[in-house]
Amino acid sequence: MQKFDPIRPFFDSEVNETLQKLIHHPMMKSLMNFSFPEVADEIWKGQLSKTHSIRDFQCNFIYQSVQKVLEKSSDGLSTSGFEKLEKGTSYLFISNHRDILLDTTLLNASLFEHGLVMTASAIGDNLVKKPFLMDLAKLNRNFLVQRGLSPREMLVSSKTLSEYIGHLLLHESRSVWIAQREGRTKDGNDATNPGILKMLAMGSDEENLMDYFKKIKIVPVSISYEYDPTDALKMPQLLAESNNEVYVKEENEDFMTILSGALGQKKHIHIHIGDVLNKTLETIATENENANKQIQAIAQAIDDSILGNYKLWPTNYIAFDIINNSNTYAHKYTDEQKSLFERRLEMRIDKENPVALQHFLCMYANPVVNSQKYMNEYKS
Repeated sequence: MQKFDPIRPFFDSEVNETLQKLIHHPMMKSLMNFSFPEVADEIWKGQLSKTHSIRDFQCNFIYQSVQKVLEKSSDGLSTSGFEKLEKGTSYLFISNHRDILLDTTLLNASLFEHGLVMTASAIGDNLVKKPFLMDLAKLNRNFLVQRGLSPREMLVSSKTLSEYIGHLLLHESRSVWIAQREGRTKDGNDATNPGILKMLAMGSDEENLMDYFKKIKIVPVSISYEYDPTDALKMPQLLAESNNEVYVKEENEDFMTILSGALGQKKHIHIHIGDVLNKTLETIATENENANKQIQAIAQAIDDSILGNYKLWPTNYIAFDIINNSNTYAHKYTDEQKSLFERRLEMRIDKENPVALQHFLCMYANPVVNSQKYMNEYKS
């Protein structure tokens, strides 16, 4: 088990010592004062000092933080599909990815409310370079995906990561969350990278790959935000990529993105839990004997679920109509909603920069385009 030490979250036996170390950290004070604004510092410090497990920390502290985020910066979180999950059962949630921390914390809050197994969640080690963020991530049962490695190091790291995910699911009965591809979706096009599935397959101890995927119970997850609180922050990278330039992040960019994701306006949010893919996997196994074709088919099945169950908001339809200079979806939004979106556009994007304007609108419009494609393919 020591080989997992560089990437694993804290054991419960390590939680209290870590919290004792962090109690007097100014960022912990900020987090607790935000989450418990009417509670004296001595009270939450006393409760933290008596906390000895990740579950207690998540349920008694982080859950309240999530509720405050929703209260202050959204019009609420809605969910669907959780009733299909069985209590006490672990699942591998493969999700589209829009926000660094919120996607997983909102999913876990929903799992907690439904009495289901919460997840260990993958996070890039580049996002938690600051010691406090690293400790907080490990206190929230995040495990590390190592970035910036050489090809040989990446192969070893991927094998360890896949084995750890398999260990969590099959031996600790711990659900796992992982994004459908590396990094957040910045252009609104959610698509599963087959490489993620190939990485997961590296941890298989089954002769038949499809048997392993059935054992780990893959569940696609669709999450959508009416307003992406980090939409404008995604522009520099999109612009660089459109100019075929290498994008280099600023030193505190990830931290500012995390803060903006938590505190920025989101309006409505929806999480949908798709079906466990086991029946689909059986069909794929009978139709394809080639492993690579099976991987491609699974990736497509995940995409079909995520796109087919993605909740479209007025902002998505507004952006589509603006780009296409149409009223195709005018029945999906009000004049007031359109004015609010256009005001946001004016405040966040330089109107003299048509490329940035196009990227911003596409970020919101592409889910509608993808939904149209999915529905047309489904009908055919």
